[in-house]
Amino acid sequence: MSPPPPQAIRRDITVGGTSKPELLRLLASHNVQLNAMATQLFADARFETAPTASTLRTWDLSVGELGFSEGASIDAIMERAANHGLMPAPLELGPHMRLQFLDQTELPHEQSEARHQAPRGSLTIVSIPISDDDDLPCGFYLRRIDGVLWLRGYKSWSGHRWNPADRMAFVERASCGRS
Repeated sequence: MSPPPPQAIRRDITVGGTSKPELLRLLASHNVQLNAMATQLFADARFETAPTASTLRTWDLSVGELGFSEGASIDAIMERAANHGLMPAPLELGPHMRLQFLDQTELPHEQSEARHQAPRGSLTIVSIPISDDDDLPCGFYLRRIDGVLWLRGYKSWSGHRWNPADRMAFVERASCGRS
């Protein structure tokens, strides 16, 4: 197993110890906006938060930095990430990371941004979806748009091809279970 690529960005994020209603209150107090899919994820009983706080080491890197110069499917991305000791995060990492990553850089968005693609400047939190139903949101991504912080839910399917520039956050396997 090799370490994450040198250009990957490491963050230690505290998760757990906060209920979903409290997370929503904290997000609102930081003026974080949610899209309808993020709201749908929060409303789903399968989205659970851990009762006690712990710290997870996360790594933010692009699909290209994982060695996929032509992009790849999420299964191939997760397999390659696992070779670097990285794994999908718990779903609750999205809201906690949003609250602890308030200085996210904003990249200019283009009118021509493609539908069904990760927006420029976004950070997708790789997590195991709460359902196999492609009509339900499968996770969160973070974005800053016109100075406003967002926690957004998204839909995807296993055959979707992520672009080399798409940025994704994983959890370091060694950090799981430590506090």
